[in-house]
Amino acid sequence: MAEEKKLVTIYVEGTPHEWPKNEKISFDQVVTWAFPDYSPTDGRTYTVKYKKGDHEKPEGQLAKGASVKVNDGMTFSVSRTGQS
Repeated sequence: MAEEKKLVTIYVEGTPHEWPKNEKISFDQVVTWAFPDYSPTDGRTYTVKYKKGDHEKPEGQLAKGASVKVNDGMTFSVSRTGQS
């Protein structure tokens, strides 16, 4: 019998989202939740910061193309930082 994955609640710009516990979330996924019109090829740049992360790195910045392991209650802030 397959074991169900436990979900945790993370917050992107104050909006709760569920994500599988102990799984990584990508920069693209976080930005898409904050800006549904996001396209990796639209020439815009984004800054993603997080808090309440894994004990090894409880806060930091998520770079484009990177991912981070989620924790229950983790918060992300996303901002558009410019256009080319």
